[in-house]
Amino acid sequence: MHPSAPPPVAAGASPAKTVSTTPSPPPSAPPPRTAAAGRRQLLVSGSGSLLALAAAGVITSSSSSTSYARAAGGESDGALVGFAGPVVTEAERAASAAVSRRVGEAVGLLERGRALQARGDFPEALASFTGVVREYADLALSEYARVGRALVLYEIGDRDESIAEMEDVSIALKGYPEIHAALAAALYADKHAALLAENQFAIATLLDPHYTDLAYVRDTKHWPPSLVASLHDFITLT
Repeated sequence: MHPSAPPPVAAGASPAKTVSTTPSPPPSAPPPRTAAAGRRQLLVSGSGSLLALAAAGVITSSSSSTSYARAAGGESDGALVGFAGPVVTEAERAASAAVSRRVGEAVGLLERGRALQARGDFPEALASFTGVVREYADLALSEYARVGRALVLYEIGDRDESIAEMEDVSIALKGYPEIHAALAAALYADKHAALLAENQFAIATLLDPHYTDLAYVRDTKHWPPSLVASLHDFITLT
């Protein structure tokens, strides 16, 4: 069978285009824009915008040079680039130094009281603890000086005043095991309040089981002898 001949073309007419039945390949995707190309395009477009604004008189040479100088120095309008922190005045430095000095003095006086208590010099220890309480009452560590003051008062002062101090500090320093153990011993021996003593001692030993050991309170915590004896009476229920 012979292929059919193409139809005749009239004189002066263009020959008909041959339609190919072969599918044409899909158009190739444009190459992905790299970060460098995108960055270059952004810089070019940004430069063009700046040039347009400069031509329109929006950006002057002085303002643009100032912006470039700020950018070079790590500054920017409305940003915190290169922010060095708040400026501390001389008055603030002096106030901070005064607070640090007072804290150092209070710590030194507190440690002196504890050293005197450990040596058995209870009158001098009482003077040191009382000095912290009176002169540095605004500092939190004065509460620990009140603990030492209450223990020493129990030995050489009024025991009712000592117990009142212990009760007050046990609220201010709730969870500080030493004051709860001391209060338990004093409540049992001097106030005959066994139930209250049990409650205080339960708090103390839950936080620090060492307070069941008389040698610990005597040799490590340096309790006065009378308070050690009261704790002994409580533990042995005598």
